[in-house]
Parts: sequence; C-alpha cells; structure tokens
Amino acid sequence: MSTSAVSAAADARVTVPLREDARVIGLVGLAHASSHFAHLLLPPLFPVFATEFGLSFSQLGLLMTVFFVISGVGQAMSGFLVDRVGARPVLFGSLLCFIVASLSGYFAQGWGGLLLVAVFAGLGNAPFHPVDFSILNHRVSGPRLGYAFSAHGLSGNLGWALTPVFLLFFTELSSWRTGYLAAALLYAGVLAVLVLQREHLHTEAVVHHAHGDAQGGGAGFLRLPVVWWCFAFFLLSTLTLAVVQNFASPIMKAMHGVSFEAATTMITAYMLCGALGMLVGGFVAARMPAASDHVVAWAMGVGALLIVVAASGWLGGFGSMAVLAGTGFAVGVGGPSRDLMIKKATPKGATGRIYGTVYSGLDIGFAIGPLIYGVFMDRGMYATTLVLAALFLALSVAAALGVGRRTRLA
Repeated sequence: MSTSAVSAAADARVTVPLREDARVIGLVGLAHASSHFAHLLLPPLFPVFATEFGLSFSQLGLLMTVFFVISGVGQAMSGFLVDRVGARPVLFGSLLCFIVASLSGYFAQGWGGLLLVAVFAGLGNAPFHPVDFSILNHRVSGPRLGYAFSAHGLSGNLGWALTPVFLLFFTELSSWRTGYLAAALLYAGVLAVLVLQREHLHTEAVVHHAHGDAQGGGAGFLRLPVVWWCFAFFLLSTLTLAVVQNFASPIMKAMHGVSFEAATTMITAYMLCGALGMLVGGFVAARMPAASDHVVAWAMGVGALLIVVAASGWLGGFGSMAVLAGTGFAVGVGGPSRDLMIKKATPKGATGRIYGTVYSGLDIGFAIGPLIYGVFMDRGMYATTLVLAALFLALSVAAALGVGRRTRLA
C-alpha cells in the first residue's frame, strides 16, 4: 500500500474527538511506561547483586540477554497474535507477567532467582510494541498520530527514568527486595486501571486470508525489503542504548570515580532528556512528516558524536555524564519520526506483524549488546565500550535513510 493511501486512510478518522484520542494515548502511554519500567528491573541493582551474590559483569549481562532474547522472539510471534485476537487481551497477559517477574525478584536468592525475573519480564515485554501501535493506529485520528507517537515514546522514557529512582529509593529506605514487592503492587495498579478502561483499548482482529500477502494473515510481508531495513535500524540503534542502560553507571564510576548514586542519577537524566527530546520530536514529526527518515538520520548522527565526546573523557566526570544525558535528547528527537517512518512502510492489515518483526530488532540489540560490551567491560576497556556504541549508532543513520528510500520506491 502506498504512503499516500496510508495517509488518506488515516485522515478519514479526523472526526474522532480530541478527548477520545487523548484518553487512548494516555492509556497506551501508561502501558508503555510499565513495559519500559520492566526493562530496568535488574540493571540498576547490578552493583548490589555483584556484591551480594558474587556475580561478574558477564553473568549479569547474560540476564539481560535472556530477557531480550525472550522478548525479541516473543515480539515477532506476538505480532501475529495481536492481528489475530486483538491487542487488549494480549496487553492484560503482559501485565500479569510483570507482576510475576517482580515477585520473583522479591524471593530471589541468587542468579537463578534473578533469571526468573528476566524470563517473566521478557515474556511480558514481548507484545508491547505490536499492542501499542495496533491500538494507536486503529483508534487515534491520522493528523494526531505524530503527537501520539511522541507521547508514546515519551512515556517509555519516563518509565525508564522512574525505575532506577524507584528501586534505589526502596533500597535506601528498606532493602532491594522491598523495591521488587512495591513494583509488583505498582503493576497490579496499572492492570486495574487498564481493565476499568478496557473499552478504549479495543481493536478489531484481522481476518485471515488464504493467500500469504502482506494484507493477509500470513508471512508474505517478510518479502518486503523495507521491513528488513527497518529491522536493521532498530538493531543498530538499540546496540547503543544497551550500553547506557546496562553499563553507563559502572563506566562513569571506573573512568571518573563518581559515586554509585551520581552514576545512577545520570541514567535517570539520560531518560528524562530522552523524554524531552521525544516531546520536541513530536512537533518535528507533525510538521515534517515527509522527511521523517532524514530527521531520524540527523538525530542519530548527533547522538553518535556526543557519545564519542563522552568516551574521550575530555570533559571530566560531570561533563561526560552531562554529554551522555544530552545524547538521550538527540536520540529522543528522532523517536516520533522513527515511528512515523515505520508507519509509512506498513501495509494495511499488517500492523501487528510489521511492528512485531521490526521492533524485534530492538530486543535482539538489547540481547546481544550486554554480551558484546560485557567482554570489554571485564577487561577494563571502558572508553572503547562507548566508542563501539557510537559506531553502531552511526551505522543506524544509513539504515534510516535506506528505509526512506525503499518506502518512496514502493
């Protein structure tokens, strides 16, 4: 389906009241924040686990590899499920998995217990992008989609920003186990809100056709080259974020001697800057929809340069942490345009499957990133770790431009 046809179909929904659009965007944003909260159920406490359970960075990194392998494989599969049964029941099942993951953390006695956290959190995280984007694309009016994607990305960054502060607060107040118990209660509250508002989350199931084209229920969409360009973009860009989430804290501590609390605060600052970037990026996406691939390319390119500056150590501890936080803003600006770029490449009736497949690149990046970077970290090659992250982000620029080129040729 052509880009113009997709836009025309979206514009047909302009009669949706603003209040209804805002409600849907808010509910999806709440759900998305909860999934990003789950991404960091383990990493902020890596220094604690290393001391209490005697674990290496490679062992801790393997936990996140398990999380994202399960999430990535599950995400590709869940796209078919969302198209088949609708987004709402899949969403509720995900939140139940997050509750189990948090309770597993509360009872953990070693690496095996932490592995259960990774497994159940990965299962819960898997369907979120097919679920979220199916709901947004089906229920939000076309002219407001740029802002919807901005709010969606912003909510995810806020979820990331909340987790380290949330877990550190309860660790200081009582213990890290109390933090996991509080997380389980938080997820139960989110599930209750979404169940009460379930009529605003309904999507129609896609009727399965016997043929295997992109509009049918099969895997014909996998023959579209643009799908794999999108996949490559998510894989490469996420390999960079894997460094910030999992290892930025120990990198800053090792390179500049900053405290654990300061390094953890830097991760939160990165996520908040990313959220601000998403907010700005929403207006950019709404005003420059035809140039979404170029917006993404510029944002990723600037982010790569900032990471190189942080790796150099020229600016000292505080300056390097500030530059890394600024990277979050640069990448965040490209977020809404990225989602719009994927939407323009998505055929009608294949939303869940397309988003499930291309966003699985995100999970694969998070899965292999800790393994790659853990090797460098265990050898004390902290600056090299950051430079490698910048290289991957620079390569994502070419992938974004490839998506735009393939979409225009379709």
